[in-house]
Order: sequence, then C-alpha cells, then structure tokens
Amino acid sequence: MLAVIIVLMLPSSLIVQPDSTHITTHSVRSGDTLSRILTPHGISGAEVMEIARLLRSEANIRRIRADSDIVIIKRPEESEPVNKVILRSSHWRQVECARAEGWSCAQVDIERDIQLVLRSGEIRDGDSFYLAGLRAGIPESVLSDAWNLLAFEMDFERDMRAGQQFSALFEENHDANGFVSNGNIIALKFNAGRTRGILRMYRFTKANGRSSYYDEQGDGAIKSLRRTPINNARVTSSFGNRRHPVLGFTRQHRGVDFRASHGTPIPSAGAGTVVRRGWCNGLGNFVRIRHNATFETVYGHMSRFHPDVRVGTQVRQGQIIGFVGSTGVSTGPHLHYEIIKNGRHVNPMTVQLPSIDNLKGKDREEFLRLRPKIDAAKEFLRQNPAMVIYQ
Repeated sequence: MLAVIIVLMLPSSLIVQPDSTHITTHSVRSGDTLSRILTPHGISGAEVMEIARLLRSEANIRRIRADSDIVIIKRPEESEPVNKVILRSSHWRQVECARAEGWSCAQVDIERDIQLVLRSGEIRDGDSFYLAGLRAGIPESVLSDAWNLLAFEMDFERDMRAGQQFSALFEENHDANGFVSNGNIIALKFNAGRTRGILRMYRFTKANGRSSYYDEQGDGAIKSLRRTPINNARVTSSFGNRRHPVLGFTRQHRGVDFRASHGTPIPSAGAGTVVRRGWCNGLGNFVRIRHNATFETVYGHMSRFHPDVRVGTQVRQGQIIGFVGSTGVSTGPHLHYEIIKNGRHVNPMTVQLPSIDNLKGKDREEFLRLRPKIDAAKEFLRQNPAMVIYQ
C-alpha cells in the first residue's frame, strides 16, 4: 500500500527539540560487559543480573555484541537514579528495560521514516546501465536490484542505445538521526526504444502479504527465467550460425556466450531440478536444469560445480550452481548459456518467457487503483525535486 504525505524540508532551526531527560549513550566495544557498562551509573550487581535475565527470557539476547550494539541509559535528571536501560541491537529493533518497583523488559520496533526518492538518467555513448545509473545518483544496492529486474526483459549488451532514458522510484529508510539505508524499488521505468519499448515495473503487496513486481496491467514482471544469468557480463557470441573460434567451421551456436572472469559465480536462471551435472566434451563441465514441462537451461564451460548442487537437487532462482571457467572446447573463461523450449533450442535473448505470478481478482483491482498514485508520486517528485514524499 502506498499512502503518501508531501512535506517541505524545514530548516533545523525551526524544529523544536523537547526533552528534559538525561541520556548517556554507550557503543559496545570489545571486552565490554553489561556489568562494566551499567554499574558506573549506580545500577547494582543484583539489578544487572536481573536485567541480563530479562534480556534472555524476553528477547533471547544472551550477550551484547561489540561494534554493533548500543546501550542507552536514561534518567529523569542527571542527579536522579537510572529509570530506563535500552539495548539497541539494530536500527529498527531495541529492547527497553524500565525500572518501577522492579525491572521489566519489552521488545520495541523502532518506527522508520520511509522517504520516496526519484532518480532519472540517460544512456550515453559507450555507457553501461551501471555507469549511467551511478551518474544519475542511483545507489549501487538499488542499481543491483534494478538490473536484476530488467534482466528478465532486456539484453544489456544488445538492447542498450544512447539516448535511452530510465528512472527509479525507491525508498530511503531514515531514523531520528537521519539516513540509514536504501529500501525497495517502488517503480522502475526503462525506455528501450525500438528494441523492447517502454518497460515499466511496479512493486505491489498482495492480500496474502507477498510482494513482487508487475507491469502496468498487473501481470508479473518477474519471469520464470532470466535472459542473462550473470550480472554485467558482456555477450561475446550470440545464438545462431557462426564460425567456431576453435574448430574453424560454421555451425549452429545453440546458446549465448557471456564473458566473465574465471571463478565468477553462476546463478541458476530459474527455479528447477538439476537433471544433469558432469562432463560433456565441447561444453566441458556443465549443468542442465529442468524448470517445468516446457523449459530447461544449460550452463557450460564451468571451472567447477557448487558442492551443494548435484543431480536431483532442487534449486531456486539465483542460487549459485557453479563457477565460470574454460573447460571443454573454449578460447577463454566464459559462460555458455542455453534455453531449451519443448525440446528445441531457442534464442535466450528473444524467446517469450512466462511470468511467474499474474495478479487476479481483488489483488488486480487494488493494483490498478494504486498504480496511478505511484505514477502521480513520480511526476510530483520530477517537478518538485526539493520536496519530500513520506510513505
């Protein structure tokens, strides 16, 4: 669900900071114990033991962690006894121990301020999507997510053209002290021109609580297979007839070759079952995965297999199945990738891939109601870059 509040950024001098509580903050260091931190503040050894017991029983916390946890000690005034001890174990979770007649502890989720941020860019001559995205101000973590989404639809080697425009609407997580981390992509747009048209993807959470990405009509943007298994890998040989670089004669190339350095992890293009794993002459070390009754994929020239992947293994989409190499008939390290549809080899870059999850019924109705609001938020931020949208 997307509920937005639009506000102007206020100068800090206009924000009143109410609080008369005396606070001491301690970042846990190596060698620290709860006793070493709390006893200098007038908390007795018996009380420290009680707080430690409550942390174990109420929050399953058995020790404090150096270079990670923060202990916050509060008292009404500097001269008064401590009435609250807070153990913050993450930006979004803390345990609060309060003193009344005795001590009690409770876990508290820290409310996060989620700001929506829009970044737009354009592909220039010689650009990769990664370079263009960084220039547009898209953080690396968000770029990686965007690449993974677009990889279901695009060939980043052949579909990229100068002048193509793109935008990403994504979350920034803030706490009381400011920016903490980047969050989810809410909407993604890439104008691929004549090659793929305008690609639009929207994040939506269904009534069952599961979130995914959908196109404008509510059909799943996540496909059963990815066209390009390895991120940012350059296509060195396409599908179709070619002169073999080693054997020297022309024959059908039944897959696509992606150049990558030796040892690069190879993820499965989709969920499925490993049906073959071994040696196959020209392909060297290879893996074949059956995804359903229609599709299979093949990965060749591996340097080695992942030790957890054997014949019969059920793999998920993105799970590492092996590592790039140059085994078999090969001129250098690369991944040979094939898609087989109904027993016939097809071009991974052009074959129509089925969606995993299309919205239906009430979910589709809610998505179609929500999508214009997301588009409106994007347009507002495009026209008013100095303003903020809180989700």
